[in-house]
Amino acid sequence: MHLGHRALIARTKDEARRRGLVSAVVTWDRHPNATLRPDAVPLLLSTPERKVQLIEELGVDILLVLPFDRELSQWPPERFVRDALVNGLAARAVVVGQGWRFGHRAAGDVALLSELGGDMGFDAEGLPLVTVAGEPASSSRVRGCISAGDMVLTRALLGRPFALEGRVVPGDDRGASLGYPTANVTLDPAIAAPPRGIYAGRAWVEDQVYPAAISLGVKPTFGGDPDRSPLVLEAFLLDFVGDLYGADLRIEFLERLRDELKFDSVDELVAQMDRDVTATRRLHDRPEAV
Repeated sequence: MHLGHRALIARTKDEARRRGLVSAVVTWDRHPNATLRPDAVPLLLSTPERKVQLIEELGVDILLVLPFDRELSQWPPERFVRDALVNGLAARAVVVGQGWRFGHRAAGDVALLSELGGDMGFDAEGLPLVTVAGEPASSSRVRGCISAGDMVLTRALLGRPFALEGRVVPGDDRGASLGYPTANVTLDPAIAAPPRGIYAGRAWVEDQVYPAAISLGVKPTFGGDPDRSPLVLEAFLLDFVGDLYGADLRIEFLERLRDELKFDSVDELVAQMDRDVTATRRLHDRPEAV
């Protein structure tokens, strides 16, 4: 869900209101490559469950999630339009991106959609791409920004902060002994993640949000090896008091503060953690940044 998708949904809602119809969004239950090219599935920008939540938050009336299995991938464009859009949704207006392709071997385009609409009783509209900083907003561009650690541009492309979600599990409890008890959050290997480093962000605990100093890395000061150690996501929630074990958190990345470093002593590490928490607090004191 990036700005391009949001523009499509906003236009669909506007057209539905103008015509006195209900708005609907059609999406897949998986990335098409999971069926067509299982060896080339890109990292996702959110879990399927979070994707549904994001669409619902935009206020659409109907969400149709189609299983992109082998059978659906074989449908010619005409069958997709007839079965999914006309028979399934009784569509009267269809809004897509100008470059959208559909049907077996991506044989359908906006021109064909408009032609089929003329035969089956709906209007078709192709929206131009949304641009950010002079380039189109796209999922591949978002992935590139995430992998580069550019969380500011990532947020601009998404229209929201990038987030990782997971459950708090027991860690080594080292953070508490250093004065910064952290939540050790599980990572989903199917979801894109920023590079190793320290970030300022936010943590959502149910419907409450807290400033968070975030570490994503291998803890090299304590023997972690960037080439062999598993990536660990830890968040120190400023102003939080309580027990988070077993809780499901959403960790939002607002700004990259620095690389993950190996320190010569624990005292040096703690001094840097002090600075990281101060930087996180200052970021949250800037309304335009959060």
